[in-house]
Amino acid sequence: MADPLPLRFAAYLAHERRRSPHTARAYAATAERLTSFLAEHWGTPVGRDALAKATSADLRAYLAWRRGEGLTNASAARELSAVRAFLGWANGASATPRLTGPKVKRGVPRPIAPDEVLALAGEVAEDAAEPWIALRDWAVLLLLYGAGLRISEALALTGAALPLGETIVVTGKRDKTRIVPLLARVRAAIEDYVQNCPWPIARDTPLFRGARGGPLSPAVIRRSVRGARRRLGLGERTTPHALRHSFATHLLGRGADLRALQELLGHASLGSTQIYTQVDAAHLLDVYRNAHPRA
Repeated sequence: MADPLPLRFAAYLAHERRRSPHTARAYAATAERLTSFLAEHWGTPVGRDALAKATSADLRAYLAWRRGEGLTNASAARELSAVRAFLGWANGASATPRLTGPKVKRGVPRPIAPDEVLALAGEVAEDAAEPWIALRDWAVLLLLYGAGLRISEALALTGAALPLGETIVVTGKRDKTRIVPLLARVRAAIEDYVQNCPWPIARDTPLFRGARGGPLSPAVIRRSVRGARRRLGLGERTTPHALRHSFATHLLGRGADLRALQELLGHASLGSTQIYTQVDAAHLLDVYRNAHPRA
């Protein structure tokens, strides 16, 4: 039977902090690991009161155990963030031991070239089991690249978005909404899918449907993309989320304002958007190194 404390923590994250189901599950899993480790480390059951006694040395021991399981610096930093959140929820922020996490070099997103985006979407569509599913997958992937949506945002769209216009209202993280322009090609792809979808799409039902008529799972799209990228010989970083990175990078490369890009992506802070300036610089360096005879 699962420890009720991590489960209550997950419920708190989902309902009170409005974190995504993925984040709630990941943080609850960390809380489960921590309480199990401390129970063995201390030799006593771990309840809410016992967590208040956790020290920096206890957390270092926990992280050392996790690093022994092969955690990278980035994963260890995320684990420590979840531990802090769990202990802060259990006993208040002031009771959380201070511990500096490993230094993590922030990775630069790798954009996908426009022709590779179309090749990927086309390959996914060609591998679909039915024609309407091919139209659906083509529309979803074009939406991620053409509008910069997260896959969760695209699959959260409902029939209320119909009929489509020049913009679409998207609900992002923390239930924040934003208006995103819809390219004519993307709009046409979605409309083509809608006309051929065998399931009725009402205002309160998902826009993108699974093979049996239920909500389309992100895992289905991710699995299709993995297969397509292998067949096309594309890198492992070619993921649905990489299409969003490509959207941002290509707009910035064509002179888009950073503040406008922040609004389009739905970033809470400009700092999250500024990473794309590094992407553009990285691209220029790649061009230089590959083309310059003295590079």
